[in-house]
Amino acid sequence: MINDNFALTGALTIAINDVVVQETNNLVVTVGKNWVANRLKDTASPHTIKAEMSHMAIGTGSTGSTDVTKTALVTETDRNALTTDGGTVSTNTITYACTWPANDPSSTATTAVTEAGIFNHATAGSGDMFARTVFAVVNKAPADTLTITWTITVS
Repeated sequence: MINDNFALTGALTIAINDVVVQETNNLVVTVGKNWVANRLKDTASPHTIKAEMSHMAIGTGSTGSTDVTKTALVTETDRNALTTDGGTVSTNTITYACTWPANDPSSTATTAVTEAGIFNHATAGSGDMFARTVFAVVNKAPADTLTITWTITVS
């Protein structure tokens, strides 16, 4: 029997005002792995290929950091469109990036961001979550710009 391993691993970089404040690994969840398998299928009826990843969300939840069965962030606070819809592919990696400008998600309060996820839908609670990570608090003040760059490697 031939044994060929296929792995999806990832890492993300979190920056506030263009200064890297944290780097961490991520978790590709079961729904994300199913999404990849779905995208490998042709479009012959009745199969429909799921939408590409298009949004990134941030939240304040901190539980279930290793739970691959998660389908959403624990406490989503905001979801924005990716800088490049569908991400940017280079060899065996795909990079997703997203920015939260000043006053997003709040113009009056600091947001204590502790989780992030990649989705294929604009609306909170909708679409497939490809990957999720929980990390130490990153405080985003109203005047700050938060940028998350997420690289998934296929190996």
